[in-house]
Amino acid sequence: MEKELDVICVGAAIVDIPLRPVSRDMFETESYPLEQISMTIGGDAINEATILSRLGKKAALMSMVGDDAVGRYVIESCIKNGVDHTSVKVKKGIDTSINVGLVTEDGERTFITNRNGSLWKMTIEDIELKRFSQGRILSLASIFNNPLLDGKALVHIFKEAKKSKMVICADMIKARLGETLEDIREALSYVDYFLPNYEEACMLTGKTDLDEIADVFLACGLKHVVIKTGKRGCYIKGKEEGAMAVPAVQGIWALDTIGAGDNFAAGFIAALLEGKNLRECGEFANVTASVSVQSIGATTGVVSRQQVEERLEMYYKQQAE
Repeated sequence: MEKELDVICVGAAIVDIPLRPVSRDMFETESYPLEQISMTIGGDAINEATILSRLGKKAALMSMVGDDAVGRYVIESCIKNGVDHTSVKVKKGIDTSINVGLVTEDGERTFITNRNGSLWKMTIEDIELKRFSQGRILSLASIFNNPLLDGKALVHIFKEAKKSKMVICADMIKARLGETLEDIREALSYVDYFLPNYEEACMLTGKTDLDEIADVFLACGLKHVVIKTGKRGCYIKGKEEGAMAVPAVQGIWALDTIGAGDNFAAGFIAALLEGKNLRECGEFANVTASVSVQSIGATTGVVSRQQVEERLEMYYKQQAE
């Protein structure tokens, strides 16, 4: 039976307020003027779903927001971008999370987050497991981002996804509450494509060599590790395919790296859906991320499939030179 949805994205749907550019001396002055203060959609799951939709895929969002103006803004964004929002739970008495992003001149960022917001309150009860039968790929947008979706909850979610014959992709952030690799080891055994960035992977494994990091993750039972290496691109290793380094797009100046990893994941998943091989998936992901970092906000850079295809053509010309 043909699936109705290409991807179901599970995780955070919030609002980001990027402040740019900031410096460490900002707290030394009474008033600190900035070039830009904006409000954008944020949160790993809605970022991925939004970009996947713009890349031509049928994406659904499974998340939880509060019954407030920010939550309504999230829903309106889904409608505007063609993202299925029917599984976004709206709860009274909970504030939809807002993240303030402090972005430096070179595009690096630090988030200030509300520990009492929806991001911290979302549980497995907010996930509509019965809809998994409708999707081809499940994207757990970030392990550790929703603290109540712990290792035990992830195992249950992933088992249900496998019952529906879904391919499982999972990104991650740095552990919020001191979680370790042991806390998610069983959950990782169900994952087909794991997409941490290099710093996150180092912290979780205790290794610094890319090949050693990948081997630690593969030993957990997952099938492929895709390590995002920033300006270098990505490093991919599969149990059967071996390892490969996929270079980044050259000559890109990052204005804002907020959401770059989510854009990378969306690009990788889009390529997977189209049957591309591992290297091609990494290339498409690198290119998608390169577009995203040239605009303020996680979902303001990539606006169309054509835009990414044009950058991909430029990327291949770079590789041929």
